[in-house]
Amino acid sequence: MFDPDTLCFTARGIALSGLAPLIDAQVPEHGKAAITPTSVEWRLREGRFVLEIEPGDPIRLRCRVDGIGGPLDSIGLRFDHVTGVRRYLRNGYQSWDGSYFVAPGTPTGEGPPGKAPTLGFATTALLPVGDGALVLGFSRHDRFQTRYRFGGTVVAMTIDVETLLDGSGALEGEPMVLFEDGEVEDALRRWSGIAAAESPLPPRLPAHRITGWSSWYNHYAMIDETTIRAELENCRAFRDANDVPLDVFQIDDGFTPEMGDWLETRPLFPHGMKPLIDDIAAAGFTPGLWIAPFMVGNRSNLFAAHPEWVVRDVAGGPLVQMRFYGEFRWHKRSEEYYILDVTHPDAASYIADVFRTWRHDWGVGYFKTDFMLFGSEHGPDLAIWHQKGLSRVTIWRRMAALIRENIGEAFWLGCGCPLWASVGYVDAVRIGRDMGVNWHGEYSAESLLRDLATRNHANGVLWQADPDCVLLRDRFHELTDTQIVSLARFAGASGGVLMTSDTLSTLPPERTRLFASLLNARARGIQFRALGQDGPICYTVDGRDFLLNISQEEIAYAGQTVPPYATVAL
Repeated sequence: MFDPDTLCFTARGIALSGLAPLIDAQVPEHGKAAITPTSVEWRLREGRFVLEIEPGDPIRLRCRVDGIGGPLDSIGLRFDHVTGVRRYLRNGYQSWDGSYFVAPGTPTGEGPPGKAPTLGFATTALLPVGDGALVLGFSRHDRFQTRYRFGGTVVAMTIDVETLLDGSGALEGEPMVLFEDGEVEDALRRWSGIAAAESPLPPRLPAHRITGWSSWYNHYAMIDETTIRAELENCRAFRDANDVPLDVFQIDDGFTPEMGDWLETRPLFPHGMKPLIDDIAAAGFTPGLWIAPFMVGNRSNLFAAHPEWVVRDVAGGPLVQMRFYGEFRWHKRSEEYYILDVTHPDAASYIADVFRTWRHDWGVGYFKTDFMLFGSEHGPDLAIWHQKGLSRVTIWRRMAALIRENIGEAFWLGCGCPLWASVGYVDAVRIGRDMGVNWHGEYSAESLLRDLATRNHANGVLWQADPDCVLLRDRFHELTDTQIVSLARFAGASGGVLMTSDTLSTLPPERTRLFASLLNARARGIQFRALGQDGPICYTVDGRDFLLNISQEEIAYAGQTVPPYATVAL
């Protein structure tokens, strides 16, 4: 696969050539490469850049610099001439930024930079004109964030492959693997297996799928103690009447007054959370609560008392991660949201006490941690942490270790969460955007349809995938009956987390039967075929083929006419 005469990697008709070193996102001035079958070395104006190559299947690559002074922002490789690629996987970093296949030459666009089709993370799959894929991926994710920058044209791509060192003092990039496979998802699943094997902490894989009820997608922030108790009785009655494994009863956002004030409750919960959690446990459910541990609202009591506990920007003020300046202020009073500085010993002690209290004093057994990206978005060019010289992933995993230490073996779902840095800490990860009430748009079925397919390879290998709550109610959404049923079956077939937020006592009989059947079904897992192809989603469960037609037109597939939005066994 590697030709030392041309510095070119080739497989399945794809050629990665034009190899050059990258330091701080630029190709440095360098001399002619000294090449052997196991290394490439470039002399720099100061020091040298070395690419180590370990032949085999997979090929293993690692780059480093020697004899250079000063901390580095990043180190990596540039492939300046990549040909034979029909599409590439733009793999997002966290729950909400999406993973999808892109045609070479696609422009950056005008959307958020973190969601750009020209920016990816952790791994990519290059699809040839024929079948299969060539995977170029990093195998370690516990120290640094790793990224891909895609450019060039439809004929010849450019790919920058980088480790973000964040001025930590490290001079070596994370290890990479390069291999091919005849099936796209098999190739990605192999990469997940490599990442699992090389993780310093083994993945946490629950023995059974996480099932239950969450308050968010029905009541959103408009919850109180009376409403929660009524829904608890509805869930108990549904579970017992249908004899289903409905395990978790989770109270989502809406019970705390401000982000950061996690040991306080709103007046709508006059007895606090512990008596309510005790009653949830007494009803036979695992009690769950929502928290966003990195978030601190500017009007919170926490920030008023300890402004030094938040991350600063380079100008010296609080680094603003999220803003609500106009009429709409979410459901809190704060206009700005900051990042809790977990490198500050007192801030770390506070958030550790929150998790310890929730777990051991209140009895919480299921933690949904949200907006976890807050701790891993910024490097030292934007963020000033109390402790200097740490990479963003090192900081994020400090919070993760603190959480796991204080919740013990309780279930932990990461939402808005780094997908790869979380391995070994979380039990489950949200794999897409919030489930909305429309088929198209930012908060809609589109994320589920796209991201479940492109992130399925990690389900049951690195963590349990959470496709988000299924909608079952027959009102207060813009989805058709066929769409509701198709999405529920699709999410249910994944073998990952299966939850709803709907009031179970009000479901139509056919939706009651549908949810009960999904809960009682063996968690089998799903296999996608023809990833990266245009047209309907094809997947296999227990050897049976299914088709989810997401277009507006009826199509003929395998001799069967498939109506729009239908999930059909073939």
